[in-house]
Amino acid sequence: MAIIDKIPVVGIYGGTFDPIHYGHLRIAEELLDIIGLSRVIFVPSGAPRLRAVPEASKHHRSEMVRLAIQGNSLFSLDEREINRPGMSTTVESLREYRSEWGRNAVLIFIVGIDAFRKINQWHHWRELFDLCHIIVVPRPGYLSVDDHQNLPEEIRTELIARCVLDAKDLKLQTHGAIYTAQTSLLEISATQIRSLISMGRSIRYLLPENVSDYIKINHLYAGKT
Repeated sequence: MAIIDKIPVVGIYGGTFDPIHYGHLRIAEELLDIIGLSRVIFVPSGAPRLRAVPEASKHHRSEMVRLAIQGNSLFSLDEREINRPGMSTTVESLREYRSEWGRNAVLIFIVGIDAFRKINQWHHWRELFDLCHIIVVPRPGYLSVDDHQNLPEEIRTELIARCVLDAKDLKLQTHGAIYTAQTSLLEISATQIRSLISMGRSIRYLLPENVSDYIKINHLYAGKT
């Protein structure tokens, strides 16, 4: 069934954003054009289940996202995961989004290649395909998802069965596809930024200036900017 233009095509961008930086923002901006998204919702995670506890608090990470997306009317912040008690699970949030947006909305979850390679460890991971499409974006230091041999077999099987090569095909159904987006690969990482701060080195031009100022004012990451 074809999806008409008035149906929302919503990008959902989850992550710790510890801190958010230009790499995150550029990916979201490019996907607006590549996919034709109606909007991108940034969803800072609360207590991640499969990675170390973020260094900045939930409040600080959320506020940094808020500052970073100011001025872009197609970007919004959703604090549902940082307000949810206990561990964060993506599938729980996507169930809520599907209920809120309705069965006809096209929901697209944005995930880095590093996280996608471990997606079979996520809670109820196969249910994700019943709720949304998945867009895989590049990350510095990681091979393309097109190199199937480096994927666990069960992920490789899903990728082969669900892969679409044209972004336009994502609007032909509301969920269930995997698309690899060729977005700009900015050599920026949150780990790099935290390390620079801890050494007292400059982080200018790696993230928005208002986010850098917020980090400095609140003495985040145990260093100076």
